[in-house]
Amino acid sequence: MYIPKQFEAIDHVVTLEVMRAHNFATIVTTQADGAPLASHVPVIVENTNDSVLLRFHFARANPHAALLLESKSPSMFAFMGPHAYMSPSVYPDLRRVPTWNYIAVHAYGLPVEVIGDEKKDALLKSLIALHEPAYAEQWRGLDAAYQATMLGAIVAFEMPVSKLESKFKLNQHRKEAHAAMKASYGSGSPDEKALAHWMERLGL
Repeated sequence: MYIPKQFEAIDHVVTLEVMRAHNFATIVTTQADGAPLASHVPVIVENTNDSVLLRFHFARANPHAALLLESKSPSMFAFMGPHAYMSPSVYPDLRRVPTWNYIAVHAYGLPVEVIGDEKKDALLKSLIALHEPAYAEQWRGLDAAYQATMLGAIVAFEMPVSKLESKFKLNQHRKEAHAAMKASYGSGSPDEKALAHWMERLGL
């Protein structure tokens, strides 16, 4: 990802925050013919001593699962944070052009299959705890045969992250536009309000 110096993340903590807040991510893997294959999956983001681990699963019928199992190919996850158009009207002069502000994180690594129903069940329980904790009781109450069928229908993976890139493109280098940007974004769409919030956090 192209990341000019002024758009680098301030630290590792905010990068993980973006990944967890926007954990429905896109995974891209190169196929044997060189063509990319992309899928969209919810991801559990774990962090221990600055090591990041991504946990996710596919439907067994998804060709992406077969690609990872057969080729053991390195992959890239893209986490898309808030993003919005920026009008040149935020500048005090007219010799300006529109742009797009956004926050994005790319995580690279080699996915490895998670084997065993107990480990796959733990992954599902992590996702349930994140998105709908109340459903955990219903899942536990389902009969064992049904649970086994559901677990058999998925392929689970873990991906230790070998490289992490994060970009916070908020027009940091154009201070003359910051006040108008925050005012515009602060009264706009949810994504625009999120960008205004990040501008405040980054001291812009």
